[in-house]
Amino acid sequence: MIPRPLAGSEPAPRAAPRWQHRLRESLSDPAELLALLGLDPALPTLQAGLAAGFPLRVTRSYVARMRRGDPRDPLFLQVWPRPDEASGEITRLDAVGDLQVSREAGVIHKYQGRVLLIATGACAIHCRYCFRRHFPYSEQLAARGQWRAALETIASDPAIEEVILSGGDPLSLSDDKLAELAQSLEAIPHLRRLRLHTRQPVVLPERVDEGLLSWLGRGRLATSVVLHINHAQEIDEDLAAACGRLRAQGITLLNQAVLLAGINDSTDALAALSARLFEVGVLPYYLHLLDRVQGVGHFEVDERRATGLMRELAARLPGYLVPRLAREVSGEPAKRWIAW
Repeated sequence: MIPRPLAGSEPAPRAAPRWQHRLRESLSDPAELLALLGLDPALPTLQAGLAAGFPLRVTRSYVARMRRGDPRDPLFLQVWPRPDEASGEITRLDAVGDLQVSREAGVIHKYQGRVLLIATGACAIHCRYCFRRHFPYSEQLAARGQWRAALETIASDPAIEEVILSGGDPLSLSDDKLAELAQSLEAIPHLRRLRLHTRQPVVLPERVDEGLLSWLGRGRLATSVVLHINHAQEIDEDLAAACGRLRAQGITLLNQAVLLAGINDSTDALAALSARLFEVGVLPYYLHLLDRVQGVGHFEVDERRATGLMRELAARLPGYLVPRLAREVSGEPAKRWIAW
């Protein structure tokens, strides 16, 4: 007979980690954001009905790095839903062909030797230029069924050596779920590398806590974290400390940025970003040309101007601080590196 537990002997529920509390405090009201920043309450914004499918969402930590009273602040412009998003200039909903190469729900096998898992549709911030802003997350989640279909797909293909966790943002998931997934991936003998694409440590540095560090990088898979930082102003002391904690675990830190009109499309801004990244132990990796999905055209920098910026950047910085200029093209076997 299995003895009954004594009354009151059940383990007490664990308190939610601090980062989850901070996440719940995120802003979603445009009027509140304008008030916090001392901006004109009549600043033009996307009509509420049009913004409903991709509403404002930003952490207070990220807002704290914005300049008060400046409607052209490069961080503010990344999250403010402008009326320009209603332009019909670009109509594509799947800018890079993710859905065309989905093998199972949430498993995207676009490039040889590696697959991407859509771990969640949740993000701590809604970046207005997001290429997955129209992605059907309800249909494409690898986490469905305890990752079973995704893991079986990966295990059945010995050519796959690397798994990339993406989303949404994979660090929106709890550490228990992520640790369980990491252990299951480690059990697949032909896997060698694990990569996380995340913006959460940038906008919510508290996410890099003991719970995350207790599993990340502790297994046999070589692990890298690719951050998404577009401007040097995003890197405050809290983010620098979070990067230090990740590096202490032996995690390789890389950065991919998007070239965005009015935000980082100058040699000074790009040089400052590369220099600041290196100071906190992150190597510049990619500078992406904009993925042309519906609603983002006002951020676009044309290829001719982009290549000119890269030539100026290369003349100013050592080679290891110059990211690769790249564009993702649907159907191609790799990202297209843009010669400059």
